[in-house]
Amino acid sequence: MQKIIVTGAGGQLGRELQVLAGKFPAFEFIFVTRHELPIDDASRVSAFFRETKPAFCINCAAYTAVDKAESEKEAAFRINGDAPGYLAAACRDTGARLIHISTDYVFDGSSAIPLKEDDPTAPINVYGASKLEGEKQALGTYPDGTLVIRTSWVYSEFGNNFVKTMIRLMTERPAINVVNDQIGSPTYAADLAAAILHLITAPHFVPGIFNYSNEGQISWYDFAVAIRGLIHSTCTVGPIASANYPTPARRPHYSLLNKERIKKTYDLSIPEWYTSLTTCIAHLNL
Repeated sequence: MQKIIVTGAGGQLGRELQVLAGKFPAFEFIFVTRHELPIDDASRVSAFFRETKPAFCINCAAYTAVDKAESEKEAAFRINGDAPGYLAAACRDTGARLIHISTDYVFDGSSAIPLKEDDPTAPINVYGASKLEGEKQALGTYPDGTLVIRTSWVYSEFGNNFVKTMIRLMTERPAINVVNDQIGSPTYAADLAAAILHLITAPHFVPGIFNYSNEGQISWYDFAVAIRGLIHSTCTVGPIASANYPTPARRPHYSLLNKERIKKTYDLSIPEWYTSLTTCIAHLNL
């Protein structure tokens, strides 16, 4: 039975993979948290892989505090930048394949059309820079066995995310403001988890960089309005410019991802964002 190591087991994507794992009895899933396997410790990573001998590693672990990363650059680069290289080396040395999760924040947000995998990268915050370094480390260490998935605006019924924050705020407040000049598409972590398992079970493994998010193009404001409608809230949602909502880390104004490569290469169907949001909110049993 082939083994699959999943790092970041306690995060949104890791937990969604746990939900789906039972549907793939041909694999033995080994879910690990940062306490069980600190991926920024090269020697421990190497030893763990030699012991378990996996066929795949899905790296869901990351430093995801975008604003905090501005003041914790070393930690962000250690986990997001160096650690993927350690995982890639361990995969290379044991014959495993690495699926590494990256982000739309590797782009600067200046595009006006959906971003392709080979478009120029130019992150505008520490988090994006650290994730780009992780891509380079993983692909540079093990180009033939590493598949990078760039995704965006991830949410789930698990963990902390925009959807759950909006639901809480709409319950607590009569009115909220949400930025309307950052454009992209959300990603339901359950859909991304299913896509990853589709890649793993595909007839051929094709390494490289692939984009994945749900279909459609919206702003954070549009996303919030949709959430309000689905939970039947009376909260007023107002649009504001990013300039009126300053944060320590700058965000890309446009980071819509072109998904044609992953759809064609892996014969993958991707759900539309509103359909997936409806599913997620139904699972929350509000």
